[in-house]
Amino acid sequence: MTTLPDAVPPAARHLRHQRQQPRVAIIHYWLVGMRGGEKVLEALLRMFPQADIYTHAYDPASVSDLIRSKTVRTTSVGKLPFATKLYQKYLPLMPRALEEIDLTGYDLVLSSESGPAKGVIAPPDMPHICYCHSPMRYLWDQYHVYRDSAGLLSKAMLPRLAHRLRGWDVTSAARVDTFVANSTHVATRIEKYWRRDAVVVHPPVPVEAFAPVAPEERGDFYLWLGELAPYKRADLAIEAFNRLGKPFYIIGGPDATAKKLAAGAKDNVRLLGKLPFDEVKSYMARAKALIFPGEEDFGLVPVEAMAAGRPVIAYGRGGALDTVIDRETGLLFQEQSVDAMIEAVETFEAEGLDRLDPAALVRHARSFDEHAFRRGMAEVLLRHGISVQTAAVAD
Repeated sequence: MTTLPDAVPPAARHLRHQRQQPRVAIIHYWLVGMRGGEKVLEALLRMFPQADIYTHAYDPASVSDLIRSKTVRTTSVGKLPFATKLYQKYLPLMPRALEEIDLTGYDLVLSSESGPAKGVIAPPDMPHICYCHSPMRYLWDQYHVYRDSAGLLSKAMLPRLAHRLRGWDVTSAARVDTFVANSTHVATRIEKYWRRDAVVVHPPVPVEAFAPVAPEERGDFYLWLGELAPYKRADLAIEAFNRLGKPFYIIGGPDATAKKLAAGAKDNVRLLGKLPFDEVKSYMARAKALIFPGEEDFGLVPVEAMAAGRPVIAYGRGGALDTVIDRETGLLFQEQSVDAMIEAVETFEAEGLDRLDPAALVRHARSFDEHAFRRGMAEVLLRHGISVQTAAVAD
């Protein structure tokens, strides 16, 4: 992690006297759904309404009206059969596809990196700022997990392909002028794998969509919320609450995974599946606390819980260290185990942390809103000679 240099890089000095609205190209890995990365993309589009988007695979029906309203161009990967479904199978083709993008005529390139996006070749006088949600997990810290869970053919091919892709991944990191990480955790991994410093600007969280409820409306249950992916450790939470015997609700899918987890849950544990957003907000605001046992790059859900006035019991690794203040906005536990989680819940109740001031939790959550994101990005851009307005957040 680093602070920004005082001097404007030579490659950006020409922008000081250019038009007020620079022509911007945003490179986003793929557009096949709306998750955290796409919410960051939307915020960037509100900062630069005239920006063009380049991506490997694009499914207009799966993205927001805002993204659909922009010019979206796909790389050569997007022309391959069933690209919006099989895009991850085409990963080895993405480096060359990025290098084929012609960025002539733009003033600024912003890459949004989680899959391959930063590897474009920008002209020498064009600043390239990369907002990194995560270095590619399947190449680096989660490589062995992905390999061990792959099918026979993928398991045989992955070591050879991953080795080549890692070399390109490190090489392409040198093409970026400034890295922006979504958390301190990701900044540390950028330094570890790419040997580059990064500025931390937290992603925008829609905190205004959540609100506390009156004390008499709160329930006596704990809540887990999210996609039922293995690394999010809903299984760990279920086992802990099986032993605790306290009411515990789980919201999220896919449904098949929820059914498997339900088979090992006792009667006090309810798997509710995917729910409409209004119901999610209601459960969030009424929960005794949010349970967050996974290690995330950033993690939007804890901030959303605090925006709803509820504290968080989180594993003290990853993005939670940036968002949850121990014993001020929740409780952090230090070991990713059933026993540690049980101890954390019991400590939470013994210390009365469920009575933390909802207004204070909301104030803390607002430090992660879109205004904060825009201010952080504006500081980065200003060091490259680019001034943007940050006061208003358009719908």
